[in-house]
Amino acid sequence: MRNDATVNAADIARLADVGRAAVSNWRKRYDDFPQPVGGTASSPTFSLAQVEEWLSGQGKKFSVSMGDRIWQQIRTTDDDLRLGDLVGTVGAFLLFLKRRPVEWKKLAKQVDLLERLPATMAEAVPDVLGPLTVLDDIELVHSIAAFAKEDGEAQAFDFLCDRYVEAHSRRLLVTPDEIAELIVSLVDGHTVLDPACGIGTLLVAAKAEHLLGQEINAAAARLTAVRLLLHGRKALIATHDSLRRDAFAGEQADAVICNPPFGDRTWGYEELSSDPRWEYGLPPRGESELAWVQHCLAHVKPGGHVAIVMPSAAAGRRSGRRIRSNLLRSGVLRAIVTLPAGAAPASSMAPNLWLLRRPLPDERSSSHVLMVDATSDLTIVRPAWQAFCQNPDGAPALPDGSGTLRIIDLLDDEVDVSTGRHLTTASAVSTQGFTQTRQHLVSASAALSSAIPDLPEAGSPRDLPMTTVGDLIKAGAVTVHQAPLKMTLDEGELSVLTTKDVTAGRGPSGRTRHEVGVVICQSGDVVTPVLAHQPVARVIKESDVVLGPLLYLFRVDADRIDPYFLAGFLREAGASGVARASSASSRIDPRRAPIPLLSFLEQRAYGSAFRRLMELESAAQEVVQQSELLVQLGFAGLVDGTLHPNA
Repeated sequence: MRNDATVNAADIARLADVGRAAVSNWRKRYDDFPQPVGGTASSPTFSLAQVEEWLSGQGKKFSVSMGDRIWQQIRTTDDDLRLGDLVGTVGAFLLFLKRRPVEWKKLAKQVDLLERLPATMAEAVPDVLGPLTVLDDIELVHSIAAFAKEDGEAQAFDFLCDRYVEAHSRRLLVTPDEIAELIVSLVDGHTVLDPACGIGTLLVAAKAEHLLGQEINAAAARLTAVRLLLHGRKALIATHDSLRRDAFAGEQADAVICNPPFGDRTWGYEELSSDPRWEYGLPPRGESELAWVQHCLAHVKPGGHVAIVMPSAAAGRRSGRRIRSNLLRSGVLRAIVTLPAGAAPASSMAPNLWLLRRPLPDERSSSHVLMVDATSDLTIVRPAWQAFCQNPDGAPALPDGSGTLRIIDLLDDEVDVSTGRHLTTASAVSTQGFTQTRQHLVSASAALSSAIPDLPEAGSPRDLPMTTVGDLIKAGAVTVHQAPLKMTLDEGELSVLTTKDVTAGRGPSGRTRHEVGVVICQSGDVVTPVLAHQPVARVIKESDVVLGPLLYLFRVDADRIDPYFLAGFLREAGASGVARASSASSRIDPRRAPIPLLSFLEQRAYGSAFRRLMELESAAQEVVQQSELLVQLGFAGLVDGTLHPNA
């Protein structure tokens, strides 16, 4: 491959596994750092070969995979504005390799490879949207082929697409993978349509047999088509604006998924004012998202579902209240889910996911709508949606953070369907009943009373000989472990104990895979957060749980150190500040924590007292939670008539 690939500061930081600030510091501190070879004053580019040589001479870690070398060469080959076309052409070449490996072996040996390749590719991949860019670097072509042979054609293109998205993160509106996986898990059917498919993130995640997509940007549409074809999916992808030039007019899918552009005031209000798709009302000029909602509904079969990402403002704008009212009255709008901030790249606010269903002919409209607050936990969405679909007008058992509301209660002057406005009452009423919660509170109160320890007062403070955790570590009585900072926390077969879990005193909530460096907790281990915003130390009771980032794990020699004894003094050291890294820092340096030098028998006495205090804390938290829930249920029940005042 030609040795003229370039990298910018962000590329160097990623490849060297450091922050952008470190690269800036290298440029300032070292006179021999490579000089820019292109770019601009604010965003210079450097020779990849020169950067590699300099970092190697400095003894710094720098790893450039075959895929990264190819990507940097692709970026150097063409203008950034035409980069999408070039990446699409590379995808078409990979599809050609996948479909005609024997023909490629023969063609690769020809001296006129570059002249013959365009026609050969066009004949082999007629289903890729054209025209294709010419590949005029023979070394790059052979390198791409070698990359595909090593990693597979589909995986190689996924890698290049990821790099393309990183390079154009401000221009491309790409649905995060975890949001895409959630959306497609809520709908099903043989045929799925995405009318604003971008580079195909939602369609790639979908499990349907037949995929339809439309995208206004021709380069993005080509990337979508190539990605799906490389993954062996049956797909039909069209270009042009879906609202103005609908490529699938009259066609209905089993499900429609969509993450449309937000805030588009040029969506076609004047020219589309009499369009038959506006079944629930003409979308206001400033409400393009309500045009997308009705476009999606026009393309779904009766009984089919629509899942569409919406800006939070669309739930309560006065201009859209008539359409929201009609969607609710007809039973079409079934659920509103608040997603985490950043789930829609078009907005920094927490967007909503609207779930809609086109009713079957003569079907009775539903009387309730589901609301879910998934801003901090996406895992509650699917079970809440499944429970609601099975019993939409009853009282389904829903996870915390979700609830149902009567549609009639939403049909006021505002027709505001924001989850934040309604969910507190809805979730309280839809969880445990008042009587059951009262029983839980009585039991929790009794447990709280019995958990109060009796600690006799000493005549005077004991003057104990002291050591530190650091000395215990040196003596081999305690070992300390930390998890890798970069680890998967949202998918995999292993349970992960996070900082929030330790602070809240709950079980593991994260998920991860088997990776290098993971720490497996054992019963009797002591865990405490690295940052002492809320000092806490807990003793692990279960095994086979993975330690999460920003946690310290202390593993004791069970014959020399009592774990609750260690946990109690670690917690107090964090609370008092004696173990903080500095007076201005919230970071804990556990080696500085003072620990009394006591016999194992005396340690166990302290450990037993610390354990009872921890049990008291848990019991008190349970009483508080049950009391708050009982108050919510009481007020809501008295107001809606499900509870009566006791005369």
